Amino acid sequence: MQFCWVTLNVNDMEKSLWFYRDIVGLPLNRTFSPAPGDQIAFLGSGETQVELIRNEKNAPTPFSQNISLGFKVDSLEKTMELLKANGVPVHAGPFQPNPSVRFFYVLDPNGLRVQFVEDVKQG
Repeated sequence: MQFCWVTLNVNDMEKSLWFYRDIVGLPLNRTFSPAPGDQIAFLGSGETQVELIRNEKNAPTPFSQNISLGFKVDSLEKTMELLKANGVPVHAGPFQPNPSVRFFYVLDPNGLRVQFVEDVKQG
């Protein structure tokens, strides 16, 4: 079995594309419109992608605060600088639950918690 994608129903496709492409850094693989008022985009590299769906007829439901997407970064500090420069506030953290990992959360344009994680080098 292979994990292919996670699907997010979004409020605004352009804001969501901006966040996941320009802030998170996921490459945009493809976009299409299967019907009038529907937009679908796939982003990511590797086996697992993020699928964004915007349907003008159906309002997205709020995300549970018990769900988050996690993305590994080289530097929390550089990521926080990028976020600040683009007007994306840190929602919670940074936290360091053990000596080998640090992370913090932001909210994506739809209110979903997104976690940025840095492996801390030991030694």
